[in-house]
Order: sequence, then C-alpha cells, then structure tokens
Amino acid sequence: MALPRVNLSDPVALRGYAHPLRMALIGLLRREGPMTATRAAERLDENVPNCSFHLRQLAKYGLAERAPGADARERPWRATALVTTWDDASDDPRVRAATDVLNATQLAHYARQAEEYLARRADEPTEWRTVTGFGDQPLYVTADEMAALTARMDALLAEYDGRITDPSARPAGARRVTLVQLALLGTPAPTDGGGTGSDAGPDSTR
Repeated sequence: MALPRVNLSDPVALRGYAHPLRMALIGLLRREGPMTATRAAERLDENVPNCSFHLRQLAKYGLAERAPGADARERPWRATALVTTWDDASDDPRVRAATDVLNATQLAHYARQAEEYLARRADEPTEWRTVTGFGDQPLYVTADEMAALTARMDALLAEYDGRITDPSARPAGARRVTLVQLALLGTPAPTDGGGTGSDAGPDSTR
C-alpha cells in the first residue's frame, strides 16, 4: 500500500518546515494521532503557545489540519499525511537553497534521535541491541545503479507500510524502528596518477 504523502515544492514551505519543533510536532501527530496543542506540549515538554503557533504554521504549509474534537472546546490537530517528500534535484536555485536548509535540519533531527537512543541502548534487551545501531558500506556504482538500488530498498520497506496505519497488523513484540537512509557521495579520486584513490574511510562498522 502507498502511504499518504505531502510533497513540498515551494521554497517558503520548504524553509517553513525546516524547524526542529515543527518536525517533532509532525512526527508526534503521525505516531500518536490527533491531539490538542496542550497535549502536544506535554508530550514534547514545550509550552502551549509555542506549540499552537507552530501547528498553525504547519497548517499554512499543508502539513497539519484541524481534526474533529470531542466537544466545541477541544480543537485537536492531525497530520495531513504520513510521509513528507521534496525535490532534491530541482534546478531552481531558491528551491535548492531551501532544500539544503531542510536537509540540514533533518540531519540534525536524526543525530538527536541517535544520541537519545545511544544514551539508553544499554538498557534495551540483547535481541534489540543486536539488530539496531549504525553501519556503513562503501559502494562503487553509477547514478543509474544507485537509483535502482534505492528503488529496491524502497520496495522492500514498503512491505511493512500496512503496519504503520493498522496496529492490528503488527506482530507480537513489534516495536517502532526508525531506519535512516543516507547516500553520501564521496569526493572524486585524484587524477594525477598518484594512486587509485579511496574515500572508504574506516572499515565498515556493519
């Protein structure tokens, strides 16, 4: 199944989403469902006015919207989609600059998540410590091969999409795992005949 997604293409919207709290709010709404700004503030250890402001901004960019409440006083918010995408290959310099800012914010968000996990990793069961963590693998591929590899990985991960929207499809013992994909292009090898050149760095930690 294809997960509902929203695509950001406007530079203003791209920069608007590039904010740590806004990313945290969208992640919270996607994981836990509709909630009020008050509840979101409690879950993220933030103040209510701050969450209310950023939720309104997210609505302006099409990432959040009002959801039906239990009564007239309750005004919860919900995410408009489960996935956010944007174009990293645009030739528009404004879009490219905005996606650079958004990508940097997202990278910092992932780094914080990794640090939080490492801080409590020792307390996790051995079975989970064994299958989580970091790894790297140098590859020598063409751009077309990299695109095909990414498509294969996306197809494999899509097999688990149904469990995101249907909790009853999750087997006993299933936990939420964030799988981060980074494809980092190495610097070009020297062309002065001074060796083959390699950017593999340390041995793979996988």
